[in-house]
Amino acid sequence: MSELKIIVRHAGTVLAGQLAVMAFGVADTVIAGRYSDTALAALSVGSAIYISVYVGLMGIVQALLPIWAEMLGAGQSAAIGKSVRQSLYLAGLISVVGIAVLLFPAPLLRWAQVPDNMLQEVQNYLTVLAFAFVPALLFRLYSTFNQSLGKPFFVTWLQLGALAVKIPLSIWLVAGGAGVEPMGAVGCAWATLVVNYLLLALCVVMLKTQAVYKPFAVWRPMERPEWLAIARFARLGLPGGMAYLVEVTSFTLMALFIARLGTSALASHQIAASMAAVLYMMPLSIAIACSARTSLWLGAGKPKQAKQVVMVGIKLAAVISCALAATLLIAKNYLASLYSTSPGIIAQASVLLGWVALYHLADSSQAMCAFLLRCYRITIAPLLVYGMLLWGLGLYGGYVLTHVGLAGKPASLNPASFWLAATWALVCVAACLLALLWRAVKQSQR
Repeated sequence: MSELKIIVRHAGTVLAGQLAVMAFGVADTVIAGRYSDTALAALSVGSAIYISVYVGLMGIVQALLPIWAEMLGAGQSAAIGKSVRQSLYLAGLISVVGIAVLLFPAPLLRWAQVPDNMLQEVQNYLTVLAFAFVPALLFRLYSTFNQSLGKPFFVTWLQLGALAVKIPLSIWLVAGGAGVEPMGAVGCAWATLVVNYLLLALCVVMLKTQAVYKPFAVWRPMERPEWLAIARFARLGLPGGMAYLVEVTSFTLMALFIARLGTSALASHQIAASMAAVLYMMPLSIAIACSARTSLWLGAGKPKQAKQVVMVGIKLAAVISCALAATLLIAKNYLASLYSTSPGIIAQASVLLGWVALYHLADSSQAMCAFLLRCYRITIAPLLVYGMLLWGLGLYGGYVLTHVGLAGKPASLNPASFWLAATWALVCVAACLLALLWRAVKQSQR
């Protein structure tokens, strides 16, 4: 089977599952938006903080994918099982950090000047999600393990099944009924908690019963922590996780700064952010598939085949991202109307969706490069690029344009300025990471 077919099959399976997960957020946005604009605004702020925490820490776990894929390429099945068990110690440390941040978000909310009428609902939302963090992280570990093996099928089916539970549960808890009082945005968090524990229980059952996992002997007794192995995880995972954190916070902190512009601006931004996140699932899925294949070939000592995977993946992501961006430009007004019934929010969101189309082109390229660079153990340079450009040019530049003014021009007080700055910053990031990746691939051939 050609590399293109293998990548498409793997990426397609991952994409179906990722879209199901993204549908959790999209459904929550639609459900909260149709319940009330206040609930939608509170959801926007709360989800921005949660996503920043979860994705930043989840990035440490996701970075284990090339380690396990390399072991698979080298034929080290038993070592993979032991490595998975050691990763549980890392997951425990990560969970402590994540729960602490979610339980005590008040300093961040005050710094962002979140309006008083949203504060309590946002805090309640994050408190519930703090107790959903551990099962979410452990399921991500299970997902990464499957992706490294090139077998994401079980994960996808679990995610699709969870979506069937999540949507009706969110509708019920947000709007109330059958003896339950309306919870607004907090109802979405309770639905997420229930679904996360259900997913964790099912993945444990899968690990115990499915024959595909037997060669790795995952269920052997836990060894004592091997700090050298955990340090190896950290050397690759921490820079990768911090890069995720910079990338996501540069995106989600926009919501906290846009919150100062009022409910309408924040609701329109939430629509744009939701669509950008959905589009990101395409390059993410291709990047995961290519990362597994590239590391497999590197572990087998075949860098030429790894280079072939890199080239196929980048070309495939570029073609599909152009098609998606063009579709979004054509359908932006219609898509905005699906999220809200308010004419003002629809009009403002339509403008932002135009920027999202351009943003996606750069986002697709940088996502592919970032994942593939981890296969070549290059993590520090991308982290520096993200920090300087996404936080500097993107987030700070957007803040200046929106709230301060630049070169004698007054502050725009428009969320579109944030998207303008973020788009140009991401274009620069994509160019830098592509150059780094090309250099790494050439060096591996030598």
